[in-house]
Amino acid sequence: MTKLKAIVLNASLKKTKAEEPSHTEGLSREVLEILEKEGVETEIVRLADYHIPYGISGDLGGGDMWPQIFAKVKEADIVLFGTPLWLGEKSSLATVAMERLYGSSGETNDKGQSIFYNKVGGVIITGNEDGAKHAAASVLYGMSHIGFVVPPNVDAYWVGEAGPGPSYLEGEGQNNEFTKKHVEMLAYNTLHFARMLNENPIPAEGNQME
Repeated sequence: MTKLKAIVLNASLKKTKAEEPSHTEGLSREVLEILEKEGVETEIVRLADYHIPYGISGDLGGGDMWPQIFAKVKEADIVLFGTPLWLGEKSSLATVAMERLYGSSGETNDKGQSIFYNKVGGVIITGNEDGAKHAAASVLYGMSHIGFVVPPNVDAYWVGEAGPGPSYLEGEGQNNEFTKKHVEMLAYNTLHFARMLNENPIPAEGNQME
């Protein structure tokens, strides 16, 4: 069996060089640890480290770094969005990344299907306010709409008390039983579907792009 690849698009608003901990990355690593134990090659891409202009295009020019990220997405079998919550919504970077993926949804694989066919999607969310299920619904619908396969129970999240307060890492979210269970379901359900699609891709019947 071909070795599977998984990528997390971490839409934290913090750049790596800021040396501030990304709570979204902390939760993402819990998922990736399980996948790595199962032999999956993994990577986290911190979107804030890249120049990604907003727009609906594969390459907007002028130093656009999205094509570098998109190349990693095309190689991946499992694509996970990681996003913090701001005002009860996914981050602005998560929206930009989704729009850029949508801009490339007209690309096709060798069977004429959307380039995202046979890739599995999921979402990881952190925050200290409400909105996790709303953000998950937005991300997972967007992924499904452009061709990703979305298995059941692939939204892992931790949400602390509303308002100012400790976030995932400070609030010891890694010890929350509900979150731990959803991390496990997200990791294994994306893995199971990725393995199935690797062995038995979606037939190119009724779903080829014009």
